[in-house]
Amino acid sequence: MHAFDVLGDPVRRRILELLADGEQTAGAVTDAIRAEFGISQPAVSQHLKVLRESGFATVRAEGTRRLYAVNPGALSEVDQWLDRFRAFWSQRMDALETELFRGRREARQREATAGTPAQAQEHRLVARQRRAESQSQNRRDQAQSRGEQRETA
Repeated sequence: MHAFDVLGDPVRRRILELLADGEQTAGAVTDAIRAEFGISQPAVSQHLKVLRESGFATVRAEGTRRLYAVNPGALSEVDQWLDRFRAFWSQRMDALETELFRGRREARQREATAGTPAQAQEHRLVARQRRAESQSQNRRDQAQSRGEQRETA
């Protein structure tokens, strides 16, 4: 089964998210998935089997318990596929990093020059508004970029 066929199922993606936090017993995974998705224990077991057989999860026995963990090697196929698309968001992440550094520097400068607590509060509000405006602009830019990509495809 292809990696994206495995990851295309929301139940299996959620199981991997649970396992990404650390090794989990089959029972703990089953309880969490049953509570979130309302599926039966055999259905959860089937999803675990698919993850195990496709190499996304490993299992080891500890007494009568089965402990599942993520197999990071299986994610390399997904990572390689995503490599082609990283350029689309890496510039935006660099721009975000720049904005974050700029915001921190401005905050330090404001705190150094702010006289009263009320003035400091006003400076923080202005900074939040600027960040919100910047984020809105970034979202508009991303939406526009996605639209341009669709037109060229």
